[in-house]
Amino acid sequence: MAMVTRTAYTIVKESRVMTQSPRPLNTQVAHIARVYDYWLGGKDNFAIDRQVADMMKEDSPEVVEGVLGNRAFLARTVRHLASEHGVRQFLDIGTGLPAANNTHEVAQSVAPQSRVVYADNDPIVLSHARALLTGTVSGATAYLDADLRDTKQILREAATTLDFSRPVAVMLIAVLHCIPDEDDPAGIVQQLVNALAPGSFLVLSHPAIDIHRGVRKAAPG
Repeated sequence: MAMVTRTAYTIVKESRVMTQSPRPLNTQVAHIARVYDYWLGGKDNFAIDRQVADMMKEDSPEVVEGVLGNRAFLARTVRHLASEHGVRQFLDIGTGLPAANNTHEVAQSVAPQSRVVYADNDPIVLSHARALLTGTVSGATAYLDADLRDTKQILREAATTLDFSRPVAVMLIAVLHCIPDEDDPAGIVQQLVNALAPGSFLVLSHPAIDIHRGVRKAAPG
C-alpha cells in the first residue's frame, strides 16, 4: 500500500447521486464543511458557520492559510497520481462543498476516463452534488451520502462505480480529526486500506499542533 503524506440514484449524464433518506438541515449548528467553505471564500454557509470560523481564526490566525494549502495539496496529489502513477479511480471521503480543483476535475483533466466517488454527510453538500457531478463522458463521477464511520456502506456503494480489484486512491483530506477517538479513526483507515488492491494509494492530510510554534495564543490565566 502506497501512502501520500440502497439507495435511490439519479443519472446525470455519466454521473450519479447515491443517497439515503435526506437528513434535516440544521442551520443552528456549525458544520465543518460549511466552515471550510467560508474560509475558502464560498457562499454556502450560515451565520453560525461564519461565527465559529471567525472565532477559530482569531484563536489560530494560520488556519485559513492551512485550509488553502490543504486544497492545493489535494490538487497536486490527484494530478501526480493520475499522471505519474496511472491511477484512474478515486474515493474522496469527506469531500465538503464544491470548490476549485475538485478531485474529479483534476483527475479527468489528466485522464478523462477516471472514475471518482465522493462521500460526505452534509445535506448542503448533497444539495450541491448535481452541480458538482459534471464528469467526462468517458469517465464517471458519483456522490455517496454517508458518514466516514459508515465504512462498510461506503465501500459497498462505491463499488457500483469503482472496481476494487484494481488500484484506487482513497482520499482522506482533513477529515480524520472529525472522528473522535472512541470511534476508532485508525480502525476506519485500516478497514479502507484492507479493501484496496495492490498498487492503490492512501492520501491523508491532518492538522498538527507542532508546526506553528509560538503562533498560538497562550491560554488565559
